[in-house]
Amino acid sequence: MPCSWHPPRAAQTTPRRSGPVPGPVRGALLRTNTTAQRIRRKALAATAALLMPLGAMVALASPAQAAEEATATFSRVSDWGSGFEGKWTIKNTGDTTINGWTLKWDFPTGTTVGSAWDATVTKSGNTHTAKDRGWNGTLTPGATVSFGFNGTGGGSPSNCTLNGRPCDGSGGGTPDDAPPSAPGTPTASDITDTSAKLSWGAATDDKGVKDYDVRRNGATVATVTGTTYTDTGLTAGTSYTYSVVARDTAGQTGPASGAVTVRTSGGDGGGEPGEHINLGYFTEWGIYGRNYHVKDIVTSGSAEKLTHINYSFGNVQGGKCTIGDAFAATDKAYTAEQSVDGKADTWDQPLRGNFNQLLKLKKMYPHIKVLWSFGGWTWSGGFPDAMKNPAAFAKSCHQLVNDPRWQGLFDGIDLDWEYPNACGLTCDTSGPAVMKTMAQAFRAEFGDQLVTAAITADASSGGKIDSADYGGAAQYLDWYNVMTYDYFGAWDKTGPTAPHSPLTSYPGIPNQAFNSDAAIQKLKAKGVPAEKLLLGIGFYGRGWTGVTQKEPGGTATGAAPGTHEAGIEDYKVLKNRCPANGTIAGTAYAHCGNEWWSYDTPATIAGKMDYAKQQGLGGAFFWEISGDTADGELVTAIHNGLNG
Repeated sequence: MPCSWHPPRAAQTTPRRSGPVPGPVRGALLRTNTTAQRIRRKALAATAALLMPLGAMVALASPAQAAEEATATFSRVSDWGSGFEGKWTIKNTGDTTINGWTLKWDFPTGTTVGSAWDATVTKSGNTHTAKDRGWNGTLTPGATVSFGFNGTGGGSPSNCTLNGRPCDGSGGGTPDDAPPSAPGTPTASDITDTSAKLSWGAATDDKGVKDYDVRRNGATVATVTGTTYTDTGLTAGTSYTYSVVARDTAGQTGPASGAVTVRTSGGDGGGEPGEHINLGYFTEWGIYGRNYHVKDIVTSGSAEKLTHINYSFGNVQGGKCTIGDAFAATDKAYTAEQSVDGKADTWDQPLRGNFNQLLKLKKMYPHIKVLWSFGGWTWSGGFPDAMKNPAAFAKSCHQLVNDPRWQGLFDGIDLDWEYPNACGLTCDTSGPAVMKTMAQAFRAEFGDQLVTAAITADASSGGKIDSADYGGAAQYLDWYNVMTYDYFGAWDKTGPTAPHSPLTSYPGIPNQAFNSDAAIQKLKAKGVPAEKLLLGIGFYGRGWTGVTQKEPGGTATGAAPGTHEAGIEDYKVLKNRCPANGTIAGTAYAHCGNEWWSYDTPATIAGKMDYAKQQGLGGAFFWEISGDTADGELVTAIHNGLNG
């Protein structure tokens, strides 16, 4: 039976600064024979730490100061195969206070640093540089300070220096001079359709500032010696975020300036992506193995085109809505380079993590609305118990969504119960009325905030659409996200091969009711207004291996290999690994070697958006944004298709 895969996410409230965790998969359509995968964080954390001392003492010197001595020691706190948590410990072993520290080391190719905390870590080639965060830069004699990071690869650090001297205590070398300060936050002037002039206050440095890197949306676009720069070749009616980094005569770079967002003139003039909804799911766990962060929504150009973001997922347990991965949501520290607005998190700020980054995103792009999605494939099991007291359930969710700690972030809630009065990972027997009862309770509690639901697209007779009163519930909801994907896949190991997201039926389709149009028409027939239906798009493909036939309907031997899970692969990978060479029923497929994949492309998305407009639908949504290319070509295809 069809099932819906979604990348792993946190299965519990995660310990602070622990390694990547998977958890509930998203939006299963008809899945009955597979289970969600989880990596047990506790098992990872139990991995024995491997301590690797890199030095005893290193002499530190600075003008007008006596020599200082310190040690730097590295350890692997935990290792989970595909990644590890690393920790550096610096100790002042001398009798002179250390004011500021810079630690440098090399990792071999294949070993990298991901997210870091309690230090600002940058990379150039294989060399990593960690600098204190200000508040932890002063070390009195005998004091220690530590910082950590999540990394990948099995290599060990080498060529370690602390403030310019070897970490092994051998002496040689010349201490680094201090890096430059942050330049002033840029200001913009002379803004046209295609250009903008930036000016900023000069940075300071003890040996002199050499030049400045100008960053647009996080990427360096120019290096200049002065304190002005005119950026050209821009797109009319588009927002860009700029910051500046100074470099001194020793080649050291300092912290980034504050960020400024500039919108070019011209374009459609409104800054709004159109009247149709273009909604994307952002996964809480994507910051780990997928290394996808809120800032990527900006740098890809997708923020301009999205109308709504569903943050997935919160859990449902004990009759209440609860937070999923607290570290990812509220505690993970972002450096200036990683942050949406170019400003680093501080150790004492009350809110960090994805929530703070999304607040920054909304400030830059005020047209975007954010909803908190609860449930998903793995975490839907708590809905039946919660619905024993619908009013209390809704109240708990309202309190969490509107918690003062992240005031202004969420514009509503998305209920992703898979499935009411039907079977998903677990089965529910609450009766058909439970969907309407839930929607009514949440509307009463949330008032004029958005209340939406992700729902099945199973249009078969007696199937999941028939199991619950979606028509009756619609009056209380703003819209439904109809999961019109995952109809077919390699859970049927031998095939027949079939596209996982057909827009329509076709001769030879394994099940005539498993297509997008069948679901849309059935929901309309049950009384759901067309404008309250969003068409679902998958930003991934499903595939088989052992396939000799190019066209759909071939036999297979199992699931094709995938980066994160067999049988699944992101569009951004498939477009190059196995380019589409055929279309059927409004979607694309590809046969390369002995693999067969189906997925949507910009061209097939254009056709599906034409369908959405012809049917009078409210727009489209997609699962999920990290599957898109770095320049957001699928988000762009939805935007252009809905508004063209």
